[in-house]
Amino acid sequence: MKIFYTLSFLIILGTQAFGQARTPAPGMPSPEPAAKILKFYPNPAISFITFEFEREANKNYSFQIFNLLGKKVYENNSVTPRTVVNLADFFRGVYIFQLRDKGGRLIDSGKFQVSK
Repeated sequence: MKIFYTLSFLIILGTQAFGQARTPAPGMPSPEPAAKILKFYPNPAISFITFEFEREANKNYSFQIFNLLGKKVYENNSVTPRTVVNLADFFRGVYIFQLRDKGGRLIDSGKFQVSK
């Protein structure tokens, strides 16, 4: 179990360092950060987590949550402006959420922590 937590920590640390290490070449404009469509709270979550749209929700979006092993643990194909996810069946750890459009294109993503 210690190996799992160590590997998870290294993966998270590596992805954060990789994202910060990319800087534009001199003279090139810095890329605009992608506008976040979803906000979520509380983080870390214990029993429930709430996802709210910053803009108008599109019912053609699909919302998915994955554990760090890549297993899909939650899916909602009819997104509403405010979605509350019950975390009773979730284990302690870090989860990744993805919001995709009808064609499968990634609209927004992020990560949150469950601490029980």
